[in-house]
Amino acid sequence: MIGLVGKKQGMTRIFKKNGIYVPVTVIAIEYNRIIKIKTLMSDGYSAIQVTIGSCKFKHLSKAILGKVKGIELGRSILEFNINEHDINNFNVGDNITASIFKIGEKLDVTGISKGKGFQGVVKRWNFRTQDMTHGNSLSHRAPGSIGQCQTPGRVFKGKKMSGHMGNKRITIQNLEIIDIDSNIILIKGAIPGAQGNNIIVRRTIKNSKVKAR
Repeated sequence: MIGLVGKKQGMTRIFKKNGIYVPVTVIAIEYNRIIKIKTLMSDGYSAIQVTIGSCKFKHLSKAILGKVKGIELGRSILEFNINEHDINNFNVGDNITASIFKIGEKLDVTGISKGKGFQGVVKRWNFRTQDMTHGNSLSHRAPGSIGQCQTPGRVFKGKKMSGHMGNKRITIQNLEIIDIDSNIILIKGAIPGAQGNNIIVRRTIKNSKVKAR
């Protein structure tokens, strides 16, 4: 599904004519330049590779330089699968802008969630705490029993325990576009990631119908 990459700028709110406000996330779409087009004949599937932003690397390998073929290389390269019938609508070197979307359209938004570091089970999995009194003086936020004894004699995989929290790739589906202004997209609701993080926006795979305005 064709998409764009932008930067999360933060959140604000938009007031409607009836006075009701809608919380929105502001995404600034950067330059998404096509550096390669993959076809069913050459690669076995249809897709486009895009590079975003500007490159800050001093030294680039000949393999990377040969891949971009004279196009200004950005800080990263991403790939979007597209329909085989739409492959002719794109050319190497073209810039994809926010104009491919419409107000009211639904998007799937992908980002890297904020890292929380090492956390216990109460914060990570919303476990309830143990008694604060009645003889309990050391195990207020302990997870409790994690398994049996000799049978099965091990801890089952997937057991909810303490560990690293956040810093994961998360996709939120079916978020509505409230407004589009040049290279700025306002999306209803919150999206994963910290301010300044890369955000990938694609047309939703559930419902691609545009609301009537």
